[in-house]
Amino acid sequence: MERTVYIRLRHRIQVRPHETLFLKDIAQMIADEPLYEQLSKLKVYGVSEKDRNRIVIDVMMIIRLITENVPDIEIQTQGPSQVIIEVVAQKRKVSQPLFLLVWLLLFFGAALTIMNFHEDVSMQRVHQRIYTIITGEVDAKPLIFQIPYSIGLGLGMILFFNHLFKKRLNEEPSPLEVEMFNYQLDLDNYVAMNENKESMKNIDDR
Repeated sequence: MERTVYIRLRHRIQVRPHETLFLKDIAQMIADEPLYEQLSKLKVYGVSEKDRNRIVIDVMMIIRLITENVPDIEIQTQGPSQVIIEVVAQKRKVSQPLFLLVWLLLFFGAALTIMNFHEDVSMQRVHQRIYTIITGEVDAKPLIFQIPYSIGLGLGMILFFNHLFKKRLNEEPSPLEVEMFNYQLDLDNYVAMNENKESMKNIDDR
């Protein structure tokens, strides 16, 4: 056990430009204390301008680095075979006019979408028909149905997205969060396959 190290690469990490990455930053490790301290200080990568915003480090690079610096060691790897490093520049403050413009576009766009949908399915006629069936009277504007329906539509959207402004209603992820998670996984897999130089080899590279 004393000369064995268990390594699990992190899936994704964020760093600042020009930051130096050590093994402890990109991987979880289990080893005896002296070996752990020695491996933690191994320099893996130095972020530079040419790296742009994403870097992929393969587990084979980590194994090569360890064996070159710490001979006679057994390495056991677990988990993902690549770690994706996202270079995050200093965030700029959000422009208030731009935020307001986007908010207005989304608000009125969603409102028009809902209204057009209800017009397509003739929701007003449905309410009028239901009102006539229940009461036996004809009313061009059955507000007794339309007002609760409008309130229920808003409450249903809040429950569906599981958020009221910044407050989460429960611990379950919303469908939007699940879709964003799946999109991020697909994006990470694409980056890992296409930006990892060790995963593919073209005929011109020979």
